[in-house]
Amino acid sequence: MITRTRLAAGVCALLAALTAGIAFPAGAAAGEPTGQDAPKVDLVLDVSGSMRARDIDGRSRMAAAKQAFNEVLDATPEEVELGIRTLGADYAGDDRKTGCKDTAQLYPVGPLDRTEAKTAVATLTPTGWTPIGPALLKAAGDLEGGDGSKRIVLISDGEDTCAPLDPCEVAREIAAKGIGLTIDTLGLVPTAKLSRQLSCIAEATGGTYASVEHQDELTDRVNELVDRAADPVVTPVAAEGAAACAQAPVLKSGLYSDREEFGQQRWYRVDVRPGQELRASVSVAADRAVNPAYGVLLRAVALKGREIVRGEAAGTGRTDVISAGLRYPKAASDEEDAPAEAVCLGVTHSFSAASGVKSTPGLPLELTVDVVDGPDEAGDVAAFGLGRGWWLLGVLILTGFLAGLVWGWLSRWRVAVWRTN
Repeated sequence: MITRTRLAAGVCALLAALTAGIAFPAGAAAGEPTGQDAPKVDLVLDVSGSMRARDIDGRSRMAAAKQAFNEVLDATPEEVELGIRTLGADYAGDDRKTGCKDTAQLYPVGPLDRTEAKTAVATLTPTGWTPIGPALLKAAGDLEGGDGSKRIVLISDGEDTCAPLDPCEVAREIAAKGIGLTIDTLGLVPTAKLSRQLSCIAEATGGTYASVEHQDELTDRVNELVDRAADPVVTPVAAEGAAACAQAPVLKSGLYSDREEFGQQRWYRVDVRPGQELRASVSVAADRAVNPAYGVLLRAVALKGREIVRGEAAGTGRTDVISAGLRYPKAASDEEDAPAEAVCLGVTHSFSAASGVKSTPGLPLELTVDVVDGPDEAGDVAAFGLGRGWWLLGVLILTGFLAGLVWGWLSRWRVAVWRTN
């Protein structure tokens, strides 16, 4: 358990945070946006029977959604490949098994033909069930392939009716695949239960949730999400950490994603040459209900097990994400072609699942690694495992020595005065 934040770790985390945004070296750095493939968006619309309700500015929810889609289609950037998927649009019967398969691709993800897409939207009529989980699985398949950004925008006015296929668990499984897909959710005049479900779906993939009760809100929000897909993004590269330092994968500068089980430790390796500085940070997100006390620990360790430096942070349930960072400047060497030092980064978190919550897949983590030229006079902060603690130790020793001299002088003076009196 990580129970407190040390001063040195706090300084390291702050310095690591301040270095965020430093450009990765030119070339194929991990996590760098390549811009090779067009961004893709799949709009997933609930067309279940409840969409007939007339409570959005005096109009039915379906009419409001159609108008919003038409305006969004007109404003969609040319570079975005857009598709439309429906759920509950075709089966009006009472057979639950059939109703929970009712999801279809209304318009395929690809270059947008606005007229064709609008014609398809105009045919929609509120019909059946609300199979959110199956629709999300199919939508993820619609967006397969390519390295551009991928986004699902789910619009629903009711919670899923096809449990036990929990849509929140489906979203976690999609996130665990490491394909860089984000799910944003919009609730039309939502109940508290629907808000919780849509929030959970969005949080599982790093997306956003918003409630909508007016026509202009729906149009503006969908437009914003589609535009966001066109923005350049850095997609983390999937990396699978090892259970031990010796078997850890070697990482270069970049942004990486992984999953870490409760009570597990993940290891990664980075090569640091003399005269370079390693800067690393990790963020772990709680994508499900967890107990309120938790922490994260990031350690830099030599291959032989000697700890170099660490960064740690603790939380009390006020945020779903917790981060820690560290930096390690490797002293320059007088030898030419001096070999690089293999530094292992160990990630441990103390999240624990709340009662009744599944422990798999593991919690998502993002690891940022940056190896840059170090300061001109970098020392080996790993000396004897104390790292930068040597500076603090030296200050404490000097302070204690001076305080002892002053206290001794005052004591002798008081004794002399007492004897004289």
